[in-house]
Amino acid sequence: MENLKSKDPLHGITLQKIVEKLVDHYGFDTLGELIKVKCFTDNPSIKSSLTFLRKTDWARKQVEDLYIKSLPKLQN
Repeated sequence: MENLKSKDPLHGITLQKIVEKLVDHYGFDTLGELIKVKCFTDNPSIKSSLTFLRKTDWARKQVEDLYIKSLPKLQN
């Protein structure tokens, strides 16, 4: 049987891991500049960001897109 691997870079990674990796790499200040959402600029935390992103599809999409674009930098 052939071992199939998903080509989707988001496969198997949680939103929490995505946010944590982006915050570790960019910090909340830069993340707030790259993605204009209040959860990254006003009293930011991982928990509040996750709550907002789970309810707001357009913002979650922007975070996922930034994660995909940043993957080469995050893997170093």
